[in-house]
Amino acid sequence: MANGELTRRERLVLEAVIQTYVQTAEPTGSRTVSRRFELGVSPATIRNTMSDLEEKGFLFHPHTSAGRIPTDKAYRAYVDARLGIPAVVGPDHERLVEEIRAAGSTVENILRRAAQSLGVLTQELGVALGPRLDSTVLRRLELVRVSSNRLLMILTLAGGVARTIFVEVPGEIGDAVLAEVTVKLNERLAGLPLVEIRRSIVERLRDVGTQTAADELLNIFVQEGEQIFDAALPVSDAKVVLGQASVLAEQPEFAGPESMRQLLALTETPERLAEAIRKRSTGPGISITIGNEHADPSLERFTVVTAEYRVGSLGGVIGVIGPTRMPYEKVVSLVRHTSQLLTDLLD
Repeated sequence: MANGELTRRERLVLEAVIQTYVQTAEPTGSRTVSRRFELGVSPATIRNTMSDLEEKGFLFHPHTSAGRIPTDKAYRAYVDARLGIPAVVGPDHERLVEEIRAAGSTVENILRRAAQSLGVLTQELGVALGPRLDSTVLRRLELVRVSSNRLLMILTLAGGVARTIFVEVPGEIGDAVLAEVTVKLNERLAGLPLVEIRRSIVERLRDVGTQTAADELLNIFVQEGEQIFDAALPVSDAKVVLGQASVLAEQPEFAGPESMRQLLALTETPERLAEAIRKRSTGPGISITIGNEHADPSLERFTVVTAEYRVGSLGGVIGVIGPTRMPYEKVVSLVRHTSQLLTDLLD
């Protein structure tokens, strides 16, 4: 456990306490550590070491007579020390392959099966977010007349993704004007991510002035461009796909009514949960946020472990949410494996 604050003995004792607590969900005493682990020191020495760890903020007493429980700081030190350890592929990994490949061909079904299977195997709440389009680059756009007061804007995005949006116009637009505006929009917007287009479309089009009938149509994009390009993103892009919350509800951390209320509140606000997961995702590799590390206070009782999967140039998120007391090595291994399975299957 790589932490400059800890001696070798303290690292070994802390590791023993964490592993025992993860397995039992009960505060751990020095005699329990002494019996379960061959540390080569007496229970009294372990007890003194645990006191030192408590002073340093790695352990705490839930009440006076109890053993000790790891803090968020302890879990962070434990996780950081193990992220580089190679995962052992076992039966659970093979089961994931079978479950995900049997999900069918739609992205939604595949993600739902992946979240459910991952949740069951880890005994946590599986979560998945679909590929997010707002970072996708616009390759070109086309304007097509569908009626006298309505246009269809077709966006071709990187990776072969296409989106269509209806644009209301005040009156019939001539073919020459439609072609001119299409050229101008492509000149100013093609090659940019959708999120950048939404943010800066007013500045990018304000000075386009053609002194022709195209001005009126371009002005619609200046005034309504942010809303128009918001519509380019499907509603499902912001949704989170959840596994079975009942798996998590069976854990002792959620036995009380208050903790259960927090769990239900988490699952009943999917948009907020999706936003929190998106914000903390750091791209390729495993991302782990523990307890009070979360920016969103509704997650402060939880650990979130996620990894990015790829669909061409797009990125989505797969992972689990659980109490801070979780078998991190198993969870990280399975989340990492699932992200690679999704990338292989969807790409």
